[in-house]
Amino acid sequence: MTDTPESSPAVLGLPDPAGLNEFEALPPEQWAGHRRILLELFREHIYGQPPAVEPTITCDLRERVADACEGRATRHQVDIVLGEGALRLGALIFVPNDIASPVPAFAGLNFHGNHTVDPDPRIALPRAWVASNRAETGCDSNTASDASRGLAAARWPVERITGRGYAVATLYAGEIDPDFDDGFANGIHALERDPRGRGSGGTIAAWAWGLSRLREAMATIEGVDPSRIMAIGHSRMGKAALWAAAEDLDFAGAISSGSGCLGAALSRRCRGERIADITTRFPHWFCGRCADYADREHELPIDQHLLLGLIAPRPLYVASADQDHWADPEGEFLACVHATAIYRKLGRSGLGLDPSDDAMPPALPPLNRSVGHDVGYHIRPGHHDITPLDWWHVLNFADRQLKRPGH
Repeated sequence: MTDTPESSPAVLGLPDPAGLNEFEALPPEQWAGHRRILLELFREHIYGQPPAVEPTITCDLRERVADACEGRATRHQVDIVLGEGALRLGALIFVPNDIASPVPAFAGLNFHGNHTVDPDPRIALPRAWVASNRAETGCDSNTASDASRGLAAARWPVERITGRGYAVATLYAGEIDPDFDDGFANGIHALERDPRGRGSGGTIAAWAWGLSRLREAMATIEGVDPSRIMAIGHSRMGKAALWAAAEDLDFAGAISSGSGCLGAALSRRCRGERIADITTRFPHWFCGRCADYADREHELPIDQHLLLGLIAPRPLYVASADQDHWADPEGEFLACVHATAIYRKLGRSGLGLDPSDDAMPPALPPLNRSVGHDVGYHIRPGHHDITPLDWWHVLNFADRQLKRPGH
């Protein structure tokens, strides 16, 4: 890649709404104020406000067995109960056995139910509407069945993750909010107190809120270090993971795979999926104002490199695939490049590339090579998915960022 308009912040017109470029050294207390400005801009124009609910939340342990992963991990099934049972979210949590100290962890949402992550018949089927009736997903009338057990296991290599010394937890996104345009009548939105307006959060905001509840549930499990839980997600769940970590500073960082438009990819490039596409197909994902920027991305007061910057100074990892053109892999990489400015102002190295260096414009790394420091990135061959190879890179990054000496 040469120094093209796609890689030039001047030509892209990347916004600086919080005045981050006005100073070289950024005291932590000054960043907090700028961070609030950015967070509110993303709430106002893209994701909306968090669900307006204040229910009592409790965690009920439904199952604990120590024979998962051929005896190398303990599996917990936990009900996250809101209010007097108005909503119940089923969390599936795996913790490696035979590790004395609390371990770091990953928390992410799944697409079709916890039972798709692992084929064990003891894992509960989801109670909620399931998004797909395709034969290969084992669903009928939007209801999960035993036929779909383990179908997403390649996306959730639990044995590899726990074998590397990490806990991993997941929750079916449809239990938080179903993924269809239902007028926000189901899931967590059905419990909201106030009338919905154009700035009310959509389904991505609801899923991000649910990810924080999953993090809280993990914190109740023996063997999990609550200070080292990273949000992770693929595709639309990658958008939710990034927004969850931006809103919830108790996450240790975020990992995004193929999150694309209004995830990790720069909107102003207008490549792959655009705001007009995503708000037409999925009008329920974002706040009402977001659709105003259809074919007007240049008018957004923020762009996605600033979302990535909201993760700073915590670790951030972005994964792309070279044939995933709809997610704009180069746009995801360039967002990491430009987010590095915020990481550097907070004393971190970020991706380790300087987008202002005209002599060495940022270029996509070779396939299968992970680059970066506090911000990591790789691009692999293939299509839109999260694969065991992606997890291999993620785990290597997490080893550097989350593991303590001697562990």
